[in-house]
Amino acid sequence: MFRFDRRLIHYFDWVMLLLLILVSAMALANLFSSTWSGGPTASPIFYKQLYVTLFGLALIILLLGFDYKELETLGFVLYAAVILLLIYAAFYVQTVAGTQRWINLGFMRLQPSEPAKLVMVIVLASYFSRREIGEGFRLRDIIKPGILTAVPFALILIQPDLGTALMIAVIYGSMILFVKLRWTTIAILGTLGAAGAFVFWKYLLKDYQRRRIETFLNPEGDPMNQGYQIMQSKIAVGSGKVFGKGFMEGTQGHLHFLPERHTDFAFSVWAEEWGFAGSVFFIGCYFFMLLWGMNIAMSARDKFGVLLAFGLVMLIFWQAVINLLMIMGFLPVVGIPLPLFSYGGSSLLTTLICIGLLMNIRMRRYQVKG
Repeated sequence: MFRFDRRLIHYFDWVMLLLLILVSAMALANLFSSTWSGGPTASPIFYKQLYVTLFGLALIILLLGFDYKELETLGFVLYAAVILLLIYAAFYVQTVAGTQRWINLGFMRLQPSEPAKLVMVIVLASYFSRREIGEGFRLRDIIKPGILTAVPFALILIQPDLGTALMIAVIYGSMILFVKLRWTTIAILGTLGAAGAFVFWKYLLKDYQRRRIETFLNPEGDPMNQGYQIMQSKIAVGSGKVFGKGFMEGTQGHLHFLPERHTDFAFSVWAEEWGFAGSVFFIGCYFFMLLWGMNIAMSARDKFGVLLAFGLVMLIFWQAVINLLMIMGFLPVVGIPLPLFSYGGSSLLTTLICIGLLMNIRMRRYQVKG
């Protein structure tokens, strides 16, 4: 399983590695600034993220010796394991800030909903790679993967974690559209989706989740409570102007006006300190990394590799787009981090594993199947 072909070194993906190091360096610099309290050293939060980053990079090296094709059969084993972790998190762990999301492992707190997103990509890629599409999938063809998606979606939703639950649904939607659906199937899904959105809003959303959406539509209507985050984020982004206030010079972050400045609103700190120019540079590097990931998907040697790489890119892409639109006030605050950039060990490790698998797929695109 972990046999390493020396010929693969020739196809090592230096482009993805360099982009990953560049984005990670910007993320760590931003975290250093956003969590600095004026002392002679960095914050404990910064060191935790640094250690996780280094561990994740080492993990990528190990992943490169693992043939991604093995995941086609291991996917459902991983799925069973992550479902058990989600059940344990939802019903047996201690409540923190009104939620049950983290399992204390001693050396770190594991948020099983993060690896659940990755496992769903693997499971869906495995499921669809084994089936011929013909003229396109019918509605009954996507019921089974829909049920597989609904289980972790429900378990994450009751934690409660609306943002991550929605990401599970987005992954499913992206994958089924990519594998080709019949037009009749798309029409039926569109109708069911509209009806489901109404039921979700009316009966399933909690009051605070509904208030977040209402605040997004009118943040000035509640400026000292639910609208505070969005307004302060907009101020931080706008005050950076063209070239920013300078590293460690942001006022919204350092004077603690901006909430969650090292997690959900990490990019707001970057935009304030580095301005429009720095933001364009970061977004350019970030999305070129994702475009490179799409190139990997299109050049994969087998159907499973194509679907897996596409799903991994979509997992990172949608989180990034939702987070960036959220901090600029174009989407409601739903607690979705910016992958690689926001603080969070479970999220960072999951994203680094995604990058490692993409590098794995690219390295093996020239490998002849035995």
